[in-house]
Amino acid sequence: MINKLTNVLPPVVDASTKVLIVGSMPGKQSLEKQQYYGNLRNHFWPIIGEILKVDVPMDYEGRLELLREHGIGLWDTIASCERKGSLDATIRNEEPNDFYALFKHYPNIRLLVFNGSKAFDVFKKHIGFEVLANRPYKKMPSTSPIPGKNIKSFEGKLEDWRVIGTYLK
Repeated sequence: MINKLTNVLPPVVDASTKVLIVGSMPGKQSLEKQQYYGNLRNHFWPIIGEILKVDVPMDYEGRLELLREHGIGLWDTIASCERKGSLDATIRNEEPNDFYALFKHYPNIRLLVFNGSKAFDVFKKHIGFEVLANRPYKKMPSTSPIPGKNIKSFEGKLEDWRVIGTYLK
């Protein structure tokens, strides 16, 4: 069954955010928990722990505080869409979030990181790279635990994701 979904997760960003990581649309578990990367099998939080060389807190508020302390923000490219299950491949009729307003309000963001191809493709199609005003961007392999073709190992993903560390210093 295809569901009409609204992204209930607000951006996790403040004046000290240097790196903004954007996904496509939270999966079913994340929306139910109202937490970014709420699926315990997702590689996002372990990757962040490895990059920052810290133990990631188990509680969600502690996780968000860890990101804020290191200048990392979170948001998604999609404000609402139709989707069957949690797969990005089934997303249709997506409506983008307002990145023009976000970048105007938070000009200190130095790097935009796309968590997976769908986030990148939606941004390119609906928002456009002009909004970045010469900020660099990187498309990373998805941290999703969903198996599929061209999926990298945890170590392979981590190697690619390490680039954000250079923007946090």
